Amino acid sequence: MPRVKYRSSDVDLMARMMRAEAEGEGQQGMLYVGNVIVNRLVADCPDFRDLRSIEDVIFQVQGGNYSFEAVQKGNLFYERARPVEKRLAKQTLDYWRDHPGKYALWYFNPYAPCPPTWYGQPFTGQFKDHCFYEPAAGTCESVYIG
Repeated sequence: MPRVKYRSSDVDLMARMMRAEAEGEGQQGMLYVGNVIVNRLVADCPDFRDLRSIEDVIFQVQGGNYSFEAVQKGNLFYERARPVEKRLAKQTLDYWRDHPGKYALWYFNPYAPCPPTWYGQPFTGQFKDHCFYEPAAGTCESVYIG
């Protein structure tokens, strides 16, 4: 059973985002970005409570900006998804989770060492240039269930 309900158009959309956000970090890095996307969809916490689909997650606006930089900057996100990225997206939607993205709801590239917290959320690990952050204890328990 998949982690979330999805359509083939969701696989394509997620594949494009995974590549746009983490192509330089290889397939493993793209899988971690996929974890964050799915985690945001299953998380029933304040920042992500109204998200009901992969499309909602990808195009979410917070603080006047898209949550994912690739949506506003264009680049690879607006190019066609390749078969390998679609396979990785489907893998993440169906079952794949791993540390440091296993329960992460946020990631970013600080172009410096990863800070121990980011907007009050604890650092959980790093893969190449991306730092990953899980919700602070007691703030979003649903991410650990789904």
